[in-house]
Amino acid sequence: MPYTERVVLPYGLFTVLLHGSTYLLNYNDLVVYENGKRKIRGRVTPYPFRSVEQMRYDFERDVEAL
Repeated sequence: MPYTERVVLPYGLFTVLLHGSTYLLNYNDLVVYENGKRKIRGRVTPYPFRSVEQMRYDFERDVEAL
């Protein structure tokens, strides 16, 4: 069953979509984690998936760094 979470913050929209082995974490299209890739301000790098908890931590850390 897919998991969807949307959080509206004063400074933007935070979205998490998890479905099977696919995932998407998005913060205003500035920070996007999607299926083995991490995009920060348009720059794409590989992202090695370890766990949902680690990915969420990494994503939130990248958003805070903006």
